[in-house]
Amino acid sequence: MEVTEGERRQVEEQVEKMLSGQGSEVTLCDVGMDASKPATLRKNVTYIVAAVIFNEKGEVLMVQEAKQDCYKQWYLPAGRMEVGESLVEALQREVKEEAGFECEPITLLLIQEQGPQWIRFIFLARVTGGSLKTLAAADQESLQACWWDRQSALTLRGRDILRLIDCGIKYRQEPWHPTTLPIDMSCRHVVQRLVLVFTHNDEKIWVLVIKAPAIHLPMAAALKTHAVTWAANMVVQEAMPTAYYDHDVNTLGVFSLQHNGRQHGKTDGVCLNTLVALVPDYVQRNEEGEKVERKATGRPPPVENSRYVWCEIQKQTLKEKLLEMTKNTSILPIHSLY
Repeated sequence: MEVTEGERRQVEEQVEKMLSGQGSEVTLCDVGMDASKPATLRKNVTYIVAAVIFNEKGEVLMVQEAKQDCYKQWYLPAGRMEVGESLVEALQREVKEEAGFECEPITLLLIQEQGPQWIRFIFLARVTGGSLKTLAAADQESLQACWWDRQSALTLRGRDILRLIDCGIKYRQEPWHPTTLPIDMSCRHVVQRLVLVFTHNDEKIWVLVIKAPAIHLPMAAALKTHAVTWAANMVVQEAMPTAYYDHDVNTLGVFSLQHNGRQHGKTDGVCLNTLVALVPDYVQRNEEGEKVERKATGRPPPVENSRYVWCEIQKQTLKEKLLEMTKNTSILPIHSLY
């Protein structure tokens, strides 16, 4: 099955929209919906926000915990999103409550996930007002805040934040992805929209699409039993089951993130617009377990499900940009903590 010239242009427009960091309404889900429940905050999904904030000296904002299980230990300003909040509102509330500052986000730095039931959104942010929280203002949210030079002794609640701080330092020195902030668009489930590509010799690139009801990028729902990014594997399994085990499905990063939590239980979901590469495993094994090198065909694996079709990108500027992005992942990273 081939795409028409008009359909090719539609696909290229949709891909360009994703690459520019825009969102798109979630009107359908192609894979996994029957095994997915609507996202309901505090019931089957938990969203965590964390802030990486530096002062003019390059020191990072830290807060001292008041919770009994980590009393007096230090951590980044962070916490759970509350019902009815946006991600940015949750970030600003946590920083104000725990550190005493008003802030505004600069960009998302990283998304971490343990399936749709736990996703952490790490922001790089800047102070816009307020004052550093002192012991005199200690409450159940935190004991106090400080600016940490990363050299002085500090009892950390968890060393996981060191990686997040390093991401913030790296981004300040040389941003490696465009500014990425949540887009206010509603979604009922946790879903992944895929720009799923197959490349050959840095010359050609194809995008997997679904033909009906109108040609579009695949949408897959996250399953509680798997990483959020497993949605891409489900799409490949459905589209080309024979080729699935001969390829790696790599979610390279996130172009944009859509969320609107104003209607509890109806818009608590998120949509991750992602770049995914289907990469052949050229080294196979025969029946005796010996390695057998497989030759590249120069084309994507054949689609076995009539719902799907490969669309070769012809627009030169778009092709070059996609090829470059698959080599140098210059978009917001998403990491599974499974």
